[in-house]
Amino acid sequence: MGVLLTAVLIVAGAGIGVWSEQRYPRAAVGLARKFLLVILYVLVPIVIFFNLASASISLDNGIGIGLGLVNLALVSTITWFFATRVLHLSRPQTGAVICAVLVANTAYLGYPLTVALLGHSHLSTGVLFDVLVSGPALMLGAFGVAAAFGDKAGEGLRQRGRAFFTRNPPLYAAVLGLLVPNALAPTSLVDASQVLAVAILPIGFFAVGATLAEGAGQGDLPFPPPITRPVALALGGRLILAPALLMLLAAPLIDLPSAYRLMSAMPTGINAMVVSHAYGLDNKIVAEAITWSTAIVVVAAIVSLAF
Repeated sequence: MGVLLTAVLIVAGAGIGVWSEQRYPRAAVGLARKFLLVILYVLVPIVIFFNLASASISLDNGIGIGLGLVNLALVSTITWFFATRVLHLSRPQTGAVICAVLVANTAYLGYPLTVALLGHSHLSTGVLFDVLVSGPALMLGAFGVAAAFGDKAGEGLRQRGRAFFTRNPPLYAAVLGLLVPNALAPTSLVDASQVLAVAILPIGFFAVGATLAEGAGQGDLPFPPPITRPVALALGGRLILAPALLMLLAAPLIDLPSAYRLMSAMPTGINAMVVSHAYGLDNKIVAEAITWSTAIVVVAAIVSLAF
């Protein structure tokens, strides 16, 4: 799927979400929340299981993946510092900003952009980064952050720990994907799961559009959304700090694969919205970060194709 078709799916999903919320406010918001639950408990686990069960990794790629994980830990820590010590954000706002930085759209947008900008031969390397860097960042990082900062995660370490394990189906899908033999992930099912990943794109952006329109209808979120200080921090961490720091870490060690560089600069992923909704983070910050970061990356990709 090319860049233009990806852009069409994003705009169509978000546009229908906005239109639906304006025409049928209660039904659209309720449907958006149901979509997020379906993505969390059904679609994402299927995609993770089959792609991880079929993945293979070389030593060179492994070094890059290790650096990618270290990089996200550093970026999250830096983001936490600015969110709490500089901007003095609330816990749900801080968690939302960190999740917006941690969760990158390396699958639904990263796959088609890798093919369109780098070529089919780079896709397998991009999938490795998606599954083994973005996967842990979502399943352990984002869910852990949300359990620690969210309003719906309960009070105290025990309740928040229980929320992490009971509202994290992608984690169990990843564990199963690592344990089962490759024979349980035939090529046909892996291909089907990647088609399913693309299908999540308009569904997820429907939820983003409905959330943005809901806030606008209540008078507390203009549409298009503004770039507030929390959103600016999320955009800077996701689109600038994450790729720049990864390249800096890799420079003295390896020739970082081009697919890794591209994947590290992907916008905030739809799954950040799923996590935010499940744990009670600030959904508006996440929705705004998804909207602006996606627009920036898609426009940049289209411009790059012209040269």
